[in-house]
Amino acid sequence: MSNSSDLDTLQQLDATLAQRRNADPAESYVASLHHKGLNKILEKIGEEATEVILAAKDAERSRQRDELVGEVADLWFHSLVMLSHLDLSSTEVLACLRQRFGLSGLAEKAARTQQD
Repeated sequence: MSNSSDLDTLQQLDATLAQRRNADPAESYVASLHHKGLNKILEKIGEEATEVILAAKDAERSRQRDELVGEVADLWFHSLVMLSHLDLSSTEVLACLRQRFGLSGLAEKAARTQQD
């Protein structure tokens, strides 16, 4: 379950990513991603998503969960970089998730389908 320190961590990440967005690309990995543009950021998210899938399969077979957690952290991080690049933050994603509480997954998906 989430607690205030988890929220603090996300807020700190948002602030750090915003700060590094305009840093020197030679000195900041985040700045270098922003400098390379959205397509490069999306490419990194794709790479990380694939690594999550592979690590999950390994975790299921061998119970190597630490690697999976690390890969999910990488995926989340690069997703946060993407949000920052698009002037969004984790706060907006959390608000969306909060709105979904109390809905069954099937009802929530059906509501989204009707809006499309």
